[in-house]
Amino acid sequence: MKRLRVGVLFGGRSTEHEVSILSAQSIIAAMDPQRFEAVPLYIDKEGRWLTGDTLKRLVSNAAAREYVYLPPDPTQHSLVPAYNGAPSPAGGAQPRGIPALDVVFPVFHGLNGEDGTIQGVLELANLPYVGAGVLGSALGLDKIYMKRAFAAAGLPVVEYLPTTRRQYERDPDAFIALVEERIGYPCFTKFANSGSSVGTTKAHDRAELVEGLRLASTFDRKLLVEGAVDARELEVSVLGNDEPEASVVGEVVPAREFYDYEAKYLDEGSRLLIPAPVGDAVAQEAQSMAVRAFQAVDAAGMARVDFFLERTTGRLLLNELNTIPGFTRISMYPKLWEASGLPYPKLIERLVELAIERFNDRQRSQTAIDSRLLSPEAGE
Repeated sequence: MKRLRVGVLFGGRSTEHEVSILSAQSIIAAMDPQRFEAVPLYIDKEGRWLTGDTLKRLVSNAAAREYVYLPPDPTQHSLVPAYNGAPSPAGGAQPRGIPALDVVFPVFHGLNGEDGTIQGVLELANLPYVGAGVLGSALGLDKIYMKRAFAAAGLPVVEYLPTTRRQYERDPDAFIALVEERIGYPCFTKFANSGSSVGTTKAHDRAELVEGLRLASTFDRKLLVEGAVDARELEVSVLGNDEPEASVVGEVVPAREFYDYEAKYLDEGSRLLIPAPVGDAVAQEAQSMAVRAFQAVDAAGMARVDFFLERTTGRLLLNELNTIPGFTRISMYPKLWEASGLPYPKLIERLVELAIERFNDRQRSQTAIDSRLLSPEAGE
């Protein structure tokens, strides 16, 4: 059986660049070498594409770097030298004889990769790729439009107020007053296109709200404030295309006041409870809502769906959906599937299969019409 050449895309111009590298390292290490040939494709913080012999050399050794790009040519599927004989930055080598890719596994978190931009490049190149398409990726990263899609599907979300950087700066007092009237304290300030809780702060008073909005506005033009709820944090992994399935339910017990970047990646005190200690009714409701959320944003392949389980009422609220969740061996997405009977290496295989399945289905769609239908006589 022919080994599939899988391009693992990671890094990127994102605040979650380093987290992406960790996920890619885990995926490449777990790929079955009998079935797959992993091709690391690193996008640096300037947006340049690089490849190389090994992931370690690729990230740490400039001399091993080969600068490439993927042309938007549906007939090629091959990486192309970026400098065509000219000296490349940092003395990077020119790649020679790079075979075509069979499928791409994007492992980006945040902007310029998880938001539909890379997915658009891969669509133009007509390559199979793991995960959601352009629309699903864009909705899955933009917290404001994600919530609007959930609400349109009848799914409950936490109360929130959106604004833009320019609107807020034009009359900050008016927006602050609106937040205090509609949401109150405590509340969370965020920028719309964020992940891993980067730029998210909890405000207990007006001064912290102002500072939180100032910080969020340094990352994005779209901002939002969410109400804080006294709740447990549950998570469900979803896998599939047109008939997605939900994993067992997990619970995050943060080491800090909320599950921020430090609690997720730096503080070892946070705990993941798998399965979550909740009743069958709550677990089934979370699984059902996770699948509906997945479909509401037109996701594909994979997503992790996060919930709040309100302590006082037992009400389940959707927090957000991540179309490219953290993917190290200790990340919640693969751990939930492992607890559901699908080990990490098999999960990777299944995601590649789903990427090819979705690609083949897309190839069935017609992209041209009979020219005779465009003739003046056709309308007579």
